Amino acid sequence: MPAMWLSDNQKIGVIFCSAGGLFLFGGVLMFFDRSLYVSSSYSFAGILFLIGLTLIIGLQRTFAFFSRRQKLKGTAAFAAGILLILFRWPLTGFLIELYGLFILFGDFLVTIGQFAGNIPVVGPYIRTALETLAGGRSNAELPV
Repeated sequence: MPAMWLSDNQKIGVIFCSAGGLFLFGGVLMFFDRSLYVSSSYSFAGILFLIGLTLIIGLQRTFAFFSRRQKLKGTAAFAAGILLILFRWPLTGFLIELYGLFILFGDFLVTIGQFAGNIPVVGPYIRTALETLAGGRSNAELPV
């Protein structure tokens, strides 16, 4: 059996992030309906994502990532989105949370675009779209 490069905590973190993604998809699939049980479980998507991220990269790195000066607006939008979802404003909360995630993780769109650029036929289109979404950022502009 090949050696795994993830620790047990990181594996659990991946499971939490995946569950958060599934709850997010379920909430979107149910059209943010307030009366459905899925929309209340959708409110846990952001919380599960945060728990998973903390387990994957550690508490200090997670705190350092979200408290960086250039990421504070994204952190505030992400937290406000989670709170709005918990206060029964799922669509508005989702949009604000999505904006916060874009601000927080927008630097990774270029990396994802370069990876997706290797897909036959549609890859170059995906790469171009993600680079346009990232606002013309390139890997040369990313901090080390």
